[in-house]
Amino acid sequence: MAGGSEETRHLIEREVRERLAAEHIEVIDESWKHAGHAAAGGGGHFIIRVVSVRFEGVPLLDRNRMVFRLFEAHMGREIHALSIKALTPGEWSSS
Repeated sequence: MAGGSEETRHLIEREVRERLAAEHIEVIDESWKHAGHAAAGGGGHFIIRVVSVRFEGVPLLDRNRMVFRLFEAHMGREIHALSIKALTPGEWSSS
């Protein structure tokens, strides 16, 4: 799987939706901004916005850890960087 590909974006969407029971997910592929960046190593750069009831009562850092854990096996390969915005349904509706 090539970094920054549609395949990787779909993988992220599927895993977050299924494993975190996401009510809303948006995955933005920003790999094009890092083309030729040696440190990228071929993995993509993604922004993830996810809304899940599973984030209720969970501190922000722990929410990010929940999402990162889903992709440990893909980091440094298909995924080089993730930027995460993890919200509860209440936070999402008031933003």
